Amino acid sequence: MVLDTRSVKCLSLALLWLVNVYARPALGATDSSSTSSMLLKSGWAVQSDCKIHGDGAKLSTSGAHTEGWYSATVPATVLAVQVAAGEFKDIFVGTNLRSIPGTSYPQGENFSNLDMPADSPYRCGWWYRKAFNVPATERGKTFWLRFGGINYRADVWLNGQKIADSAQVQGAYRTYEFNVTKLLKPGEENVLAVETFAPTPTDLGINWVDWNPCPPDKDMGLWGPVTLITSGPVVVRSPLATTHFPDDSLKTAELTVRAEVSNTTDHPTKGRLEGTAAGIVISQPVTLNAGETKTITFAPENFSQLRIKNPRIWWPADVGAHPLETLSLRFVLDASVSDEQSIHFGIREVTSELTAKGSRLFRVNQHPILIRGAGWSQDMLLRQQTERLADEFRMVHDMHLNTIRLEGKMETDEFFRLADEQGVMVMAGWCCCDHWEHWNKWTPETLDVATASLRSQILRIRSHPSLIAWLNGSDNPPPANVESAYLKVLAENYWPNAILSSATATPTTVTGPSGVKMTGPYDFVAPSYWLVDSHYGGAHGFNTETSPGPAIPSLQSLKKMLPADHQWPRDSVWGYHAGGEGFQNLNAFNDAMSATYGEAKTQERYNQVAQTMAFDGERAMFEAYGRNKYTSTGVIQWMLNNAWPSSIWHLYDYYLDAGGGYYGTKKACELLHVQYSYDDHSVYVVNSVFVASPGLTAVVHVYDLGLKELFTKSSSVDAGPDSAVKAIDIPQEIFQPESGTYFVQLELKDAKGAIVSRNFYWVPGKLTEFDWAKTDYTHTPAKTFEDMTALGTLPAAHIAATAHTSGNLIHVRLSNPSKALAFQIAAELEDEHGAKLPQTTWTDNYIELMPGEERELTAYVPSDTVASASPKEVPEWKVKIEGWNTTAVTIPSRPIK
Repeated sequence: MVLDTRSVKCLSLALLWLVNVYARPALGATDSSSTSSMLLKSGWAVQSDCKIHGDGAKLSTSGAHTEGWYSATVPATVLAVQVAAGEFKDIFVGTNLRSIPGTSYPQGENFSNLDMPADSPYRCGWWYRKAFNVPATERGKTFWLRFGGINYRADVWLNGQKIADSAQVQGAYRTYEFNVTKLLKPGEENVLAVETFAPTPTDLGINWVDWNPCPPDKDMGLWGPVTLITSGPVVVRSPLATTHFPDDSLKTAELTVRAEVSNTTDHPTKGRLEGTAAGIVISQPVTLNAGETKTITFAPENFSQLRIKNPRIWWPADVGAHPLETLSLRFVLDASVSDEQSIHFGIREVTSELTAKGSRLFRVNQHPILIRGAGWSQDMLLRQQTERLADEFRMVHDMHLNTIRLEGKMETDEFFRLADEQGVMVMAGWCCCDHWEHWNKWTPETLDVATASLRSQILRIRSHPSLIAWLNGSDNPPPANVESAYLKVLAENYWPNAILSSATATPTTVTGPSGVKMTGPYDFVAPSYWLVDSHYGGAHGFNTETSPGPAIPSLQSLKKMLPADHQWPRDSVWGYHAGGEGFQNLNAFNDAMSATYGEAKTQERYNQVAQTMAFDGERAMFEAYGRNKYTSTGVIQWMLNNAWPSSIWHLYDYYLDAGGGYYGTKKACELLHVQYSYDDHSVYVVNSVFVASPGLTAVVHVYDLGLKELFTKSSSVDAGPDSAVKAIDIPQEIFQPESGTYFVQLELKDAKGAIVSRNFYWVPGKLTEFDWAKTDYTHTPAKTFEDMTALGTLPAAHIAATAHTSGNLIHVRLSNPSKALAFQIAAELEDEHGAKLPQTTWTDNYIELMPGEERELTAYVPSDTVASASPKEVPEWKVKIEGWNTTAVTIPSRPIK
């Protein structure tokens, strides 16, 4: 028998564990099971206490009247409830958000740090009420009421009795379980009433910083699921299986299994914790005192069967498979299952280290891996949309990103399930810029809430193989006392992955250097920045958040998010859909556009150039970090997505429409890739998988603006596993500062001569000259801009195209029969009404076609779009093709007969 020597006192039965609960069917090896769960999702009523002046004792009884209340489905914040009820319409269009009562806070400021306006209806508490029934057959069991997320405080009532007050329930990221056995009435109607209160500026709430406006309710309410859980007298919580590989052969994996078990009775009890881990049977006897909670451990040194030979190993996306194993644990008491939990886990090990240059390097299963990721944002109202989430993960894979960073946004179980199943690594941690980092204003109670919040989330997410790191701070590391308290929680709860003090390079007295940097930029910089910079955000070290700047949505998306009279010319409404604080306008981006490409006089031209700039910028950033691995060890694009329709910081827009930045990222991150270097005119082949690619041939052509060939060369290349290999040096003297713009065309061929990667660049004779002395947290401005205005005078080219439909795929054949280059050709799929279809992704886009060249592009259309777009058996899509110097062509996509 092996018991972990650490045991803790039981919390009160009214507020037992701040943990995530998994309820699964019984294993079937004993007589009966007491475990079940009921999601309290629909049938809620919501109302402001300012209107009803409610009494929780009365509201939580069957006789309470709720006429005139909002009907709701939980999870839902208060504003989300009102929007779903139709009280506020189109709140993401134009400046409609500011017409909601309580939105009179100064525009562009971080609302988390401000008191709610005096006229705000959200200064009051808001009630959530739910009536539900429990079968009489459940009588005699133990009942738990679990809250997955309450923002920020709450009084909780059940059947006329208060089970917790706002002193006990405070913290947006805490989870709560209440033992309600004595209050629940099986066979009768039960009533739950929860009065929620919004966070104040001195609370550890949910923060939107400068990403987008904050909703006027500050996301108050029941933002997480509410569940009624049934068990026996001894419960099992937070099962965990961790992996260690003794050597780099990975032929043996050592598993350690842990779980928390709690005795809810007033007398000692004996039983057995048993189950299976990856099919391996484990069991040990357990003795618990009255009210005692213990961590039970199955370690490989005591359970030799947990040393697994030739395991199925979980790898991140694109470098290997990501199989999941099952861990099932149950507590058997008197020949019956008192409680059981089952989770999926991956056999994998994550470590991190500092390189010789002090950069944070992650290893997965002892292999170094370049982190290529982006920052995640939930919907501004925290609405959970399962189909949308699946589409977003599909788009992450399509771009070949391997990591998502969460800054303070604790995502749903469904999010982590998808990440586990699809091999997407996740970095999680606390947020910046409000009370989370106002440590000098913290009270002892604040620290208690912070550590309780950390404990809740670590116990909830620690079992997921997708999690690779926890950040205790974002823009700043916590002071020594707070960092030490956090580290204690992480150690006590067996966090198995990397821990960073913050997302910045600031060292601490507790853990020393972080090995990462957060030096920006966030606003526009020219593509050459990422290779020529050696002090700030360029391709060296690990950059936890950075960006080449704004990302203008498509014309179709702009029509959805902006009123017709504000779509052109750009005005303050555009600025409202930018960011907050230092990012309330697009001036740096627009100035660079005018100087580099010429003034855009129409909305169509502006959007076309904006997509090209986003393509070029994102491609350059990710390519630079790829070429320089492992001098560069990771980059997180700020951001992946938006909480509302926005003109900055995304790789696809709020409507899931993929523009130039999406395809620039996809191009840069393709797994076997040929690329050009702005700093020294070299050509590199980057292999991002752990398998060698020998026998390659890299080919380069350099042309002037009139397509006169100035240089060509081919070179044999053997690309080793996870490598970046220089293939060709283009002579410096070809690029003359006074000669404007050059074209660099690259191809990479395999041993059989098939093209496996192609790339095309427009390169100025003279690169941007950066004003390094004026660098601030937003970006490094230009002293002189690149001049590629001549691209606006390219001779006209003609595109010939055909398209056909096959299931969810649209195949388009393009050719350029003209004598001019067809520049930045973009394909988009339209419905029968001419509206662009979002969520559609192409194998390639924003491409160039040389005279006489042919290409085939394929679009993937999500199944739900196919099903809903047309009543016809096979939808008749239209494909629109347009470039900088080509007339738009729209062709039908005809089904294959």
